[in-house]
Amino acid sequence: MNITSDAFIQGATIPRRYTCDGVNINPPFEVYNIPAGTQTIAIIMEDPDAPQGTFTHWLAWNLPPDISIPEGRKHHMSGINSAGTAGYYGPCPPGGVHRYYFNIYALDAALSLENGAGRAALEMEIEKHVLAAGSLMGLYQRKK
Repeated sequence: MNITSDAFIQGATIPRRYTCDGVNINPPFEVYNIPAGTQTIAIIMEDPDAPQGTFTHWLAWNLPPDISIPEGRKHHMSGINSAGTAGYYGPCPPGGVHRYYFNIYALDAALSLENGAGRAALEMEIEKHVLAAGSLMGLYQRKK
């Protein structure tokens, strides 16, 4: 699968709008080459450069297998991120430039996870159903 965004390109800076310094909503995505048989989409957004280890910013699942994931997507199936909240938590690095990976998975079934599940539970379920995956990485550094 190929993931693109109208907001930023692979390896470029994520606009402030999509961070804790802005509106703090998810950027829009376009997903190409979704395999036949895809029933749902799942998303894991992570920052591997966080001081305490990888920080999970967004967990979402059972999204419809549309080519487009709109800006500010509200979805009732969201997991608890590393900030302890459900839903999207935008880039907010404590210092320096961090990398943010938006990992998107095409799944052959809807997941039976409860709303508010954690990353480990989501990854365990994804492994059973993944047909394809793609990723888009953006950078962000807070201005002082």
